[in-house]
Amino acid sequence: MRQVPIKDMIEKVPGGMMVVPLLLGTIMNTIDQMHLPVVQTFLAGLGAPKTPQGYYEFLRIGGFTEQLFKTSALTLIALFLFCSGAQMNLRVGGRAMKKGVVLTASKYLTGLGVGVLFGTMFDPMNGFLGLSTLAIIAAMTNGNGGMYAALTAQYGNRSDTAAVAVLSLNDGPFFTLMSLGLLGSRFPVIAFIAVLLPIALGMLIGNLDDKMRKFLKPGEMLPVPFFAFSLGAGMNLAVFFNPDVVAAGLLLGVMTTVLTGGVGVLVFRYIARERSAIAPVAEATTAGNAVGTPAAIAAAATIAVSSGMMTAAEAQAYHDLVAVATLQISISTISTALMGPLAVILVDRWQRKRGIDGRIEEGEEPDLAPAVEGATPE
Repeated sequence: MRQVPIKDMIEKVPGGMMVVPLLLGTIMNTIDQMHLPVVQTFLAGLGAPKTPQGYYEFLRIGGFTEQLFKTSALTLIALFLFCSGAQMNLRVGGRAMKKGVVLTASKYLTGLGVGVLFGTMFDPMNGFLGLSTLAIIAAMTNGNGGMYAALTAQYGNRSDTAAVAVLSLNDGPFFTLMSLGLLGSRFPVIAFIAVLLPIALGMLIGNLDDKMRKFLKPGEMLPVPFFAFSLGAGMNLAVFFNPDVVAAGLLLGVMTTVLTGGVGVLVFRYIARERSAIAPVAEATTAGNAVGTPAAIAAAATIAVSSGMMTAAEAQAYHDLVAVATLQISISTISTALMGPLAVILVDRWQRKRGIDGRIEEGEEPDLAPAVEGATPE
């Protein structure tokens, strides 16, 4: 049978394994919500159950189909967080640990600072261009670890790349949830535990047994297209044609690359005392998995209501943000996937003109040993 390069085509899109299924889910849900007569007749003929509103929808036919493609997002995000936690290796070298801590702190504090500033100047739930504090913090504090590892492997040094073990701590919704708590949203302790527990258990298992870490590693990627489709299945394609949504997503991307990258460079230079700026610029992206953060925060808000820490109206405000914030973060993911590598290349060229080679560890000398006489290069 002739092979179709589906995976290769998807991966040509920046963040494709997240973005393409998200779009497909949105398209499918948009068709469902149109309640076209031909679709209604076709599904009725198959004996599909009606929705509570009295319609027939492809994504609400029950069974495994509905559970996987329509209602699976939170379960699959939890699985993803568990498997990602298992990859957080705590046994990293001192230099890599220092870089990881500095980069994680600078990226988080920058995202938090911008989120606070926007929340002060505008409506924190629906501010400038429809940006919310939640979307800003989720997009700016969560870096693309895979892209960081790839860029530092090519343009950085060993400790730059190894720092990804610490940077992986910003994966998922925990930092965003913590930030919203600091900003006054009343999430009970159990909401933090409910979000953090899968990550913590995964981290524990992965650090106790390297074989379990390797076994769980595919779970960093495998659930992503599935929970992305399920998230899209809760959206309407019309939102993508909202100029404010697109503009807000692009603004998020620019702020992530310019501000988290710029602050990271300054912190790296004057606090970590590192001359090369490759690592902080490589981390100035938005991770694809950040698009699941609004849904996770909304789930935590539901827990807060049941514990009496938050009113139903306050929790509903977070639920109302999920669709728009998810799309804004998705656009930030795509834009930073394009801007991030370009920024690293430009910084690498700038450094080389000034005698700084990001591939060489501080304190190490480049390998300039003379070739053995008569030897030919391989």
